[in-house]
Amino acid sequence: MEHNYNIPIYSLIPFVLMLGAIAVLPLTFNHFWEKNKNKLIISLVLGIPVLIYLLINGYTHEIIHTMLFDYVPFIILLGALFTITGGILLTGDIEARPSVNTIFLGIGGVLASFMGTTGAAMLLIRPVIQTNKERTLKVHTILFFIAIVANCGGLLTPLGDPPLFMMYLRGAPFEWFFTLNVEWFFTNSLLLLIYYFVDSYYYKKEPAEAVKRDRTDIKSIKIQGKINFIFLIGVVLSVEFLNEFYLPFVKSNEYYKFVREAVILSMALLSLKFTPNGLRKENNFTWHPIEEVAYLFLGIFITMIPALMYLQSHAKTLGVETPPEFYYYTGLLSSFLDNTPTAVTFHSLAVGLGIKTGEIVAGIPENILVAISVASVLFGSMTYIGNGPNFMVKAVAEENNIKMPDFFSYMIKFSIIVLLPIFILVQLLFIR
Repeated sequence: MEHNYNIPIYSLIPFVLMLGAIAVLPLTFNHFWEKNKNKLIISLVLGIPVLIYLLINGYTHEIIHTMLFDYVPFIILLGALFTITGGILLTGDIEARPSVNTIFLGIGGVLASFMGTTGAAMLLIRPVIQTNKERTLKVHTILFFIAIVANCGGLLTPLGDPPLFMMYLRGAPFEWFFTLNVEWFFTNSLLLLIYYFVDSYYYKKEPAEAVKRDRTDIKSIKIQGKINFIFLIGVVLSVEFLNEFYLPFVKSNEYYKFVREAVILSMALLSLKFTPNGLRKENNFTWHPIEEVAYLFLGIFITMIPALMYLQSHAKTLGVETPPEFYYYTGLLSSFLDNTPTAVTFHSLAVGLGIKTGEIVAGIPENILVAISVASVLFGSMTYIGNGPNFMVKAVAEENNIKMPDFFSYMIKFSIIVLLPIFILVQLLFIR
């Protein structure tokens, strides 16, 4: 489906400024940026003029479609996953041998696809830190945790990472994402293998007394708030089955789609009702992170509308046409901007190309959808700002006196030398 919107390029400026604010302000004006109220102000200052411009030019349908059918389901899903996983408390301190740490990260890589990368990361980061507290060399464990649990593990379902949910909302069936299992398995297996050897190297360098303390100070793993796993399954089943593929009546009225959101919301409310407040308190649960996501993405989704329309109208002149090109451009922008709007932007670009050869999924060729999906998830781990959980994991680690590398050191000492070669291999083997 081709569109010929008459959208001038200057209408993209608020979108660029919005993404620029997310990338730059945490590094330059951190005190200002940490207040959610200021994020909302920036979203409204950049978003309201865009809304006025679109309304004046008769693009009401585009506003309704993006804000009601993209933004609302997006926030409800993330909010529900955040609420439910925040009611599960995992505690304990087991021996931090390389094999144990590798299993921990491997479990996180599986859970990320079903709890979301944010949910899995927040569930496991404190137990991982607690398990490794007697060890003196542990920064590398947090870095691999960010790569596997907070990013690459989330590739198997639309619940795993927000870019995939946006592709699901655009028509990719729930079970289609399981076809990315080869890329998921290859990437995470390689990361776990490298981590095992790296952790073994550092384990041998640990002082004898640290290893002795680690072996003697043991507390068994304990899970509280298990009822939340039922609500989590409820969310998974809602996303998989409450859609037009299984409910034909949804096709007769697009507003019927919200039956899914109603059930997901009810799962979150049940979690709040049946999880003891003390358990959430012990889990350091606050609404701050999900407020931050809601405020920032309000601005992103509004300012994104002209950008998506422009891309669909000018797709054929931009020179991005092959799956490897989509992979690397999506990856590059997902590294430094948020990976969700990046995935949506390149999906719109692919729609605008109007290619109808081969298998079509979510309105675009399947091999291009694979490239966009895989790149947006994997490359989110290239910097602290590529994906929401990255900064959250860094903050929790620093709260526990683990000195994490700064923004550029993370890239120079970790992501460029460890992650990028793996992601290039993924392209050479699977994205052609």
